[in-house]
Amino acid sequence: MVRYLTPLLAAALCLGTLPALAQDSTDSTASETPSQTADSGLDLGQPVNDAPQNGERYLKETIGDWSLACIKTDLETDPCSIMQILNDKSGNSVAEISLFRLEGAGQAVAAATVIVPLETLLPAQLTIAVDGNKGKRYNYNFCNPVGCYAQIGLTADDIAAFKKGSVAKISLVPAPAPDQVVELEMSLAGFTAGYDLVDVVSNN
Repeated sequence: MVRYLTPLLAAALCLGTLPALAQDSTDSTASETPSQTADSGLDLGQPVNDAPQNGERYLKETIGDWSLACIKTDLETDPCSIMQILNDKSGNSVAEISLFRLEGAGQAVAAATVIVPLETLLPAQLTIAVDGNKGKRYNYNFCNPVGCYAQIGLTADDIAAFKKGSVAKISLVPAPAPDQVVELEMSLAGFTAGYDLVDVVSNN
């Protein structure tokens, strides 16, 4: 689940009147047993299970400014990618990038998915530039209720630039303001260590 793009749900807590518990004149509240409490119709609750369920994404560890995000499976080792939430200058979460390694994909040695808000001008494309150098433009692939997705391939030179760099700038154009460019900083602190931990996906 993409945390920053998931709408916050407002929950209304309705408090009802608990039914009066009949007590014998010789009994006290302290003498009630769990079974008596359960028989009264009250919910005794159950232990909270914080473990991720199959198909859920969870954060395994943090490496610098990156997170190692894995998908829970029945396999001995869960598949993992590195991800980072990208914020605007006001600190608002705007986009997310996740990245994993590839083999057998020609020039691409890694793949990344960048998710941006729905109101993004798609023809303007997505731009990624490292440390102020000349960047690359990428097309968006599709949109869904979560956001718009750019699924991009990264070459060995791209990964080398990420490893040597300190900050990558990701630029997008908002559809309501096509004359403006939103620039998001992607920290590269911890990228090298995180990249070595992610899974290699075969494209053969």
